[in-house]
Amino acid sequence: MGAHKRYDIENKLQGETLVRKGLMKKHANMERLRLVPELNVVKIGGHGVIDFGREVVLPLMQEIGDLSKQHKMLVVTGGGVRVRHILDIGIDLGMPTGVLAELAAKISEQNAEIVTLLLSKWNGSRLKPGDLLDLPTMLHLGLLPVIHGTPPYGLFEHPPATGLIPPHRTDTGALLMADVLGAKSCILVKNVDGLFTEDPRVNPKAELIKDITADDLIKMDMEDMVLERKVLFLLRDAANIKEVMIINGHKRGTLERALNGENVGTIIRA
Repeated sequence: MGAHKRYDIENKLQGETLVRKGLMKKHANMERLRLVPELNVVKIGGHGVIDFGREVVLPLMQEIGDLSKQHKMLVVTGGGVRVRHILDIGIDLGMPTGVLAELAAKISEQNAEIVTLLLSKWNGSRLKPGDLLDLPTMLHLGLLPVIHGTPPYGLFEHPPATGLIPPHRTDTGALLMADVLGAKSCILVKNVDGLFTEDPRVNPKAELIKDITADDLIKMDMEDMVLERKVLFLLRDAANIKEVMIINGHKRGTLERALNGENVGTIIRA
């Protein structure tokens, strides 16, 4: 009895394992389609912005709404204090990382609904992760899309190197969306002036880092940071996004200056 013959379709990847290093290098410099090259992905922190309530949130919504008339934006929401609460309960009950990711996503979704309603005056419209490719049409229609930032890995969330907390959260989700859409920028709106050498609320003498590469920041191996560590590793491999900016959303005017290309916080470069 002869050996079985594989049924195949003639193509350039025919017979490939899809993990061969030479194949990967062959595709490394291929030009990628940039779906929305003028897009600015603006991620609003739940912990750093939304949890502060009306005194911080409403002026920022006004600013985003006004700026949306001149700048194409995708507003991405974080989770905040309620994510920390549900993670605390889930970890205490021994939930696996994938379940924790599912639970956390529901919180950032709630914040997306709130922000969409607050931006309704400026055509704020809810966008769900599965409908991300509808974004170009929404922008052509003059809508201001809002989406929650938790990547939809859910139960398939990657295991963290240490502990149980899901490594892909809303900062990461904003970067991933910005890269796949071929966006112009990815701006993380926090409650501090940028990335410091230490938490400035704990050490007032901590120094602001204005400009740094992802590799240099990884080498610093800081105890704590204002953004998710996973962003640094993904930024190095990103095809379209070559830098991430961190700004203070509690200060009016910083977002406008950031959208105009000014470094008003910290720039982390690939």
